[in-house]
Amino acid sequence: MYKSKKSGIIGIIITIIILILIVIFSNGEKGSSFLENAVSNLVMPIQNGLTYLKNKMAGNNTFFTDINNLKEQNKQLKEKNSELEQSLRELENIKTQNETLKEYLNLTEKYGEYKTIPGYVINKDISNYSKTIVINIGKKDGVEENMTVIGNEGLVGHIVSVTESTAKVQTIIDTASSISCMMSTTKESIVCKGTLDETSSLRAMYIPTDANVIQGDSIETSGLGGIYPKGIHIGTVKKVTNTQNMTNRYALIDTAIDFNKLNSVLVITNQ
Repeated sequence: MYKSKKSGIIGIIITIIILILIVIFSNGEKGSSFLENAVSNLVMPIQNGLTYLKNKMAGNNTFFTDINNLKEQNKQLKEKNSELEQSLRELENIKTQNETLKEYLNLTEKYGEYKTIPGYVINKDISNYSKTIVINIGKKDGVEENMTVIGNEGLVGHIVSVTESTAKVQTIIDTASSISCMMSTTKESIVCKGTLDETSSLRAMYIPTDANVIQGDSIETSGLGGIYPKGIHIGTVKKVTNTQNMTNRYALIDTAIDFNKLNSVLVITNQ
């Protein structure tokens, strides 16, 4: 009996399968549509996923392309910046040269009565014990020892040694320097010497006991001593120090030249 029931169920199943096949084959187009829909439902998510990945990849390619473009632009900007810096340095050099030429022109106009050679400072030794400078002109330019050196504001010093292309100048603030001077108002003669501690002052000594030293009075070369010509400005009286013995009194003189900023000079050749 069990076997009979089992055989009946199998028969029913086979019958249903046959009927389904008949329906499918008898409606070919409808069956085809069914299969297409089934395949489409299976394939579309995969296709959409692949399309998304493709677009994503394309976006990444654009990103990397943009990075390469930015790198190239940055390189070009750096090159342009380097060119601009070079142009700026060239302009600064031209500006410096123009300022130097202007200083030379002012000097030659101011000291027109002298025959001079222009030069500029290439080295400085402004310390407590030695206050000298080196200029860029020498024997080949007509410079000789003991020639007077001046700046725009006044006396700088004199030549103490010369090479073919350079000259060493002992400045008036050097401790070994001694200048015969006179006060512009009283015309009294004094001697100005460099000091050990000061880099912009001189000490005026041997002031006559009856001389009236006035603060702010102008001091200039007297022409005595055989080195400096007469009438070159040196500085002004800053302070007068009186002592019990009037013969020992002295004054401090502020030099007209700022030696820390000195760049251009003239060497007088016809003194």
